[in-house]
Amino acid sequence: MRRKYLWAHRRARELWMIGRALLSTKHVVQAHIIPIRRCNLACTYCNEFDDYSKPVGLEEMKGRIDHLGAFGTAFIVISGGEPLLHPELDDIIAHIRRRCLLAALITNGYLLTRERIERLNRAGLDHLQISIDNVQPDDVSKKSLKVLDQKLALLAGHAEFHVNINSVLGSGVAHSEDALAVARRAIGLGFSTTVGIIHDAQGQLRALGDAEQRIFEEIMHLARRSYSRFNRFQENIAHGRANDWRCRAGSRYLYICEDGLVHYCSQKRGAPGIPIAEYTAEQRHREFYTRKPCAPRCTISCVQQTSYIDHWRAPQTLKANMMPRPAAAPPSGQPLVEPAPAARK
Repeated sequence: MRRKYLWAHRRARELWMIGRALLSTKHVVQAHIIPIRRCNLACTYCNEFDDYSKPVGLEEMKGRIDHLGAFGTAFIVISGGEPLLHPELDDIIAHIRRRCLLAALITNGYLLTRERIERLNRAGLDHLQISIDNVQPDDVSKKSLKVLDQKLALLAGHAEFHVNINSVLGSGVAHSEDALAVARRAIGLGFSTTVGIIHDAQGQLRALGDAEQRIFEEIMHLARRSYSRFNRFQENIAHGRANDWRCRAGSRYLYICEDGLVHYCSQKRGAPGIPIAEYTAEQRHREFYTRKPCAPRCTISCVQQTSYIDHWRAPQTLKANMMPRPAAAPPSGQPLVEPAPAARK
C-alpha cells in the first residue's frame, strides 16, 4: 500500500511538472548535477569520470540546488562519476526534496545494498536509473547483468522509488542480443526499461545495423511505459536519420558540472560555461532561442525529452556561441571543452 501511495503521489507531481512546463517557458524543467566526478569503475567508453576527484562539499551542493530552485527547476538528476561514492548523498537528495523538486539518481549500481536502498527511501528519492551494458562483463564494461542481477533483486524487494534499467545498442557492443536480455529481466522484476544508442565523442548518432534495429524495435515494444514512446527521436536515431527539433539546452535543460559551471550537456562542456551562481534569467532566455548546430544528429535523450515539451513553439533564430569562456575555467585547470572517446551514458 505504501508503494502504491508513493507511486500515485510521484505521478501527480510529474503531471504537475509537465503541465507547468506547457504553460510557461520561463523556468528550468530538468537539471543534471554532478556531486562527484570519481567513479569506482573505468568503462573504456565513458568520458564523465576520473579516479581521484574529491566530492563537492555538502554546503556547496545545497547552494547549487538552491539556485536551481530559484530558477523554478522541476526535476534534478544526480549523476557522476558515481554519485553513491559521495559521503553525503542522502543529504543532497533530502535537500532537493525539501525544495519540493523531483529527485533522480543515475548510478552503476555496484554499491547498492539493502541498507543503502532503505537510506535512499528515507531521503525521498523519486527515480533511479542503472545502465547495464552486457550480460557478461568484458574489457569495455563491467556493468553486466551477471554482476548486477543481485542488486536488481534487492531493488525489486526494497526500493520505494521508481527504477529504470537502460540497455545499450550500437557500435562497440559485442553482443547486441544482450540488450534484449537486460530489458526482459528489467520488465520481469517490475521495472521500466529504456534503450540507449551509442553516440560518438560529440554525442552524435551512429545508425544501427539491421539486426540491431530488430532488437531495438522489440525492446521498444517491451518498454511501452517509457516516456520515449511519446516521440520519434529514438526511432530516427536507430535508423541514422537526423531529427528536426529545437534544443533548449542552457534554458529548459541545464548540466551543472562538478565545478558548478552550466553547460549544454555532458558532451558540450564549455558552452556556455558560466557559474550557476552567475547564470541569469536573461541568459536562460537567450539560450531558449539559440539554435544548437549539433542538435539534428544528437542522441542525448535527456535533453531531447526535456526540449520536446516546447517542440511546437518559439523558433530558434539565434546562433550558438560554442566557444569556451576562459574566465569561467574550472578550478582544476582542466579545459572547458573536453575531447572524449565514444560514450554510452
